Amino acid sequence: MWEFWVRSLDASTIFLIAGTGELYGQRSGILNVGVEGVMLFGATIGFIVAKTTGSYLLGFAAAIAIGALLGILHGFFSITLGGDQVVSGMGIWILGFGLTTYMGSPFTGPLGLDRIPTIFGLSPFFFIGLILAGIIWFVLNRTSLGLQIRSVGENPSVAEVSGISVSKTRYLCVTVSGMLMGFAGAVYALDYNPVWSYNFLLGWGFIALALVFFSMWNPLILLGGSLLFGTMWQLSLSPELVLPGVLSRYVWRMVPFAITLIVLLFMSTKRFRTRWGAARPEALGQPFLKEE
Repeated sequence: MWEFWVRSLDASTIFLIAGTGELYGQRSGILNVGVEGVMLFGATIGFIVAKTTGSYLLGFAAAIAIGALLGILHGFFSITLGGDQVVSGMGIWILGFGLTTYMGSPFTGPLGLDRIPTIFGLSPFFFIGLILAGIIWFVLNRTSLGLQIRSVGENPSVAEVSGISVSKTRYLCVTVSGMLMGFAGAVYALDYNPVWSYNFLLGWGFIALALVFFSMWNPLILLGGSLLFGTMWQLSLSPELVLPGVLSRYVWRMVPFAITLIVLLFMSTKRFRTRWGAARPEALGQPFLKEE
């Protein structure tokens, strides 16, 4: 039973780190629906580098670097060109889905390195995830930088007139956002499940994306949602450890995605928008082109 809870916390960590990255970008007004694609790149590049060099450190560094590059790429289309953010994000996901399959195929199989040491039986990344969530909350709510980010996400025109560079602020946010997504993918591939296979994330990025909306753009609520979904995911893998004989494991595998769909449908209702809509960044998904 203890192993079940440990694995649940490990899964929660990945949702938390990826979701925190997406939340940070969204608070500046940039929506990236390609979380899954960035995580796939981070997981695959991190896995390849770690396996060929024998270094976890280099593997994580490579994953974070590719995440930053993809964040900047998304920023180029969304900020510089003012393109549709959903289209850009979907393009990153499709690119990640196809290109990582080609790149990772020769490395199919286990990582082959000694497992990363635990802390009191827990993955060290669980504690890193908690620290990251706390830092993001502090930055967004207790610093002048956070005020700038929130201003840009709410009303970029007013922020620009006030002397805040909307472009620079958003580029900063999408870069950090991509770094955290790439890091989350590497945590999955190098620690949680160090065996590379075709499309091995199985929709984790989309769950992380839904968790941002579920959290009302609050890192602390995101932490709670990540713990909930991490537990549900592990329950879907090992239901016999908690509820032996209750439903098929294939039904349990559907539960996290079904709840994700229900959450998104509920958040699209008029009742939700009327009562909780203020939590959503006003300019989320809207391009801003500075008038000369």
